Amino acid sequence: MNLEEKKIGFCMTGSFCTFRKVIDEIKKLVNQKAVIIPIMSYNAYNLDTRFGKAKDFIAEIEDITKHKILHDIVSTEPIGPKHMTDIMIIAPCSR
Repeated sequence: MNLEEKKIGFCMTGSFCTFRKVIDEIKKLVNQKAVIIPIMSYNAYNLDTRFGKAKDFIAEIEDITKHKILHDIVSTEPIGPKHMTDIMIIAPCSR
C-alpha cells in the first residue's frame, strides 16, 4: 500500500511497556512519507512510568512527526468533522 501523503491519525494509549515498539512503527510510517497526526490519551500524555517520562515520549514523537500531539477534547474533537485523517491507528491496543 502506498502511504505517501496519507494522513494517519496515530493514537497512543496507556500500555506504556509497548511505547518503544509503537514509536518504532511511527518512524516506519514517516519513512514511507505518511503524514502522522499524533494523538495521545490523557494517561499516555501525562503519566510518567518506569518505562519513561511522558515529556520525553512527547518530545520524541513530536520530533519524528513534526506535529504537536493532540491530547485533549478541544484539539481532538475536529478530527472527524473536519476529515483530518485518511486512516486511524490505535496503538497499543491491549485487550
